[in-house]
Amino acid sequence: MSRTPHISQEDLALYAMQALTPEENRDVQAHLDECAYCRAALSESFVDLAVIGMSAEQRALPEGARERLMERIAKTPQEPVVTPRAVTEFPAREERGQGFGWLGWVAAAAALAIAAYLGYGNFKLKEQLSENRGQIALLAAQADRAQELTDALTSPAAKQVTLTESKQPALPVGHATYLSKRGALIFVASNLRPVSADKTYELWLIPANGKAPIPAGLFRPDASGSASVILPPLPEGVEAKAFGVTIEDAQGSTTPTLPIVMAGQ
Repeated sequence: MSRTPHISQEDLALYAMQALTPEENRDVQAHLDECAYCRAALSESFVDLAVIGMSAEQRALPEGARERLMERIAKTPQEPVVTPRAVTEFPAREERGQGFGWLGWVAAAAALAIAAYLGYGNFKLKEQLSENRGQIALLAAQADRAQELTDALTSPAAKQVTLTESKQPALPVGHATYLSKRGALIFVASNLRPVSADKTYELWLIPANGKAPIPAGLFRPDASGSASVILPPLPEGVEAKAFGVTIEDAQGSTTPTLPIVMAGQ
């Protein structure tokens, strides 16, 4: 820190407003180069000027004001050269009254700088808001797609279709619905392979008590490989362990002929 006495707050304010003479400006600048304390005080003066600029009423310049100002400056006589003085011997404020004419310009400049900063901040805020809206729209679209997928999988009106390789023959499939207490059986088969005229398919009920299989009906597939057995005569109350299908002679059989071509339990 310089040993020179510190610059007064008044003179720092005038320096910040560019209201000092050129010689005084040089003296202050030389002191500021060496004194960290006064540099910090000068920063506070700039903040004060910015506040003044923000609080000052902003009005548009009258038409032709700039031209009249430049013309007046051109006609103003130049001030005589002032002998440099020590930093601590600045003239009193009343001796530099003309310097305060620059206050409005400095306040306006400070206000413009702060307005530009606030404008940039407003732009960034709008940019962030626009980005957030885009993310919300994307999430909403994903939620709609997820709901659409859920509806397609769970709706009772949705059609369920199983696809297989068209070049490979479909495997025979049979579905049996059996109510043991009434001896009621409904059997539906598809993709059955055709059998010769002297042969037939025969359905068997395999009792859970380990007794011999019970014949449950004869059937032959149609041109599409489908066939069914609807309510064949069966004893009531027989619990079924499984069901099986064999190929028998056209008149059927009382015991299954191996192999069993279809089975399920």
